[in-house]
Amino acid sequence: MSGSPVISLEELRTRTDGPALLDVRWALGDPHGHEHYLEGHLPGAVYVDLDTELSAPAGVAGGRHPLPALADLQDAARRWGLREDQGVVLYDAVGGISAARGWWLLRWAGVRDVTLLDGGLSAWAAAGLELDRGEVVPARGDVVLHAGELPVLDADGAAALARDGLLLDARAGERYRGELEPVDPRPGHIPGARSAPTAANLDADGRFLAPDELRRRFEALGAAPGVPVGVYCGSGVSAAHEIAALALAGYDAVLYPGSWSAWSADPARPAATGDQPG
Repeated sequence: MSGSPVISLEELRTRTDGPALLDVRWALGDPHGHEHYLEGHLPGAVYVDLDTELSAPAGVAGGRHPLPALADLQDAARRWGLREDQGVVLYDAVGGISAARGWWLLRWAGVRDVTLLDGGLSAWAAAGLELDRGEVVPARGDVVLHAGELPVLDADGAAALARDGLLLDARAGERYRGELEPVDPRPGHIPGARSAPTAANLDADGRFLAPDELRRRFEALGAAPGVPVGVYCGSGVSAAHEIAALALAGYDAVLYPGSWSAWSADPARPAATGDQPG
């Protein structure tokens, strides 16, 4: 994967090419992302709805956040005002964990200059910069998207990678172990997957750890040159953040979009519990 997945606040403020700013205010269990955006967002930022614009409708086969159809994603991107050959910067209020879904999707759809604002809304506020209120409605863009620029895994591919490569589970540890399952049909994890909670990619300020720290983290989990890496989570959201962290560490990784929400809905798929891959 070419190009850094993140941009610092300092780098963003010195850019003169006018990148589009997208606000992906979303968190599991909080349906009020748009209201939070209206109360305060980066100047010029356009709100992006993760549930309806970065996902297709939920279903048993695709899980809670299936990938959107290319035509739907392109229509949404044009509503956001995205233009051909324009840079895109995405952010949120949770360390990039939801914004990474948009970052990955736009990379998947062929947008080359797309990054996550490191630290997101917290970094902006910590710098004492002002926020704007209300809705930003840009002129319609003309971006042309192309699906399939990044590979994906299906359930069989995830199972094979857990056996023959490295499959990382980006959910919180208690969900991996099967101690808690608040939203999906069954507790546990894909047999052979290793626990790698997304939150551990971030420092106390919600910024990505330094690349060498991330490299040590993932190598301790089994990442190495020549070892294929895949990532899943609950529904393909926080796993995208893990893919960004892996890219910072120097490793390419493949997303299983259906993730545990799709896997656990299929009674033919086994589930492991406990703190070992199984």
